[in-house]
Amino acid sequence: MNPRRPISALPREKLIQLGALCWLLLLGGMALAGPYGVLAWGENVSVLEKRQQQISELKQEKARLQNLVALLDPNHVDPDLSTELLRRDLNVAHPDEYILDLPQR
Repeated sequence: MNPRRPISALPREKLIQLGALCWLLLLGGMALAGPYGVLAWGENVSVLEKRQQQISELKQEKARLQNLVALLDPNHVDPDLSTELLRRDLNVAHPDEYILDLPQR
């Protein structure tokens, strides 16, 4: 014991040290097992890979739709695409045509 310190300061100092220790243990626990901690790292990597796969699929879909929009340009419509859309969506056909319904893959 240090003779210069009053006896009443010792419990307060111990309480502060205990609080600091608890705080450091909490931070260490969160760094290990928290939502962004070391143990959650593997799960975060797998979620990231799934999201990157979804992004690549959405980019392909976006490219397909951009191509479709370009073919449906009001100034120059692709005739094959326009007849395909008319027949598919509006059930428009000439009386002398036969329609074969093929199953979708």
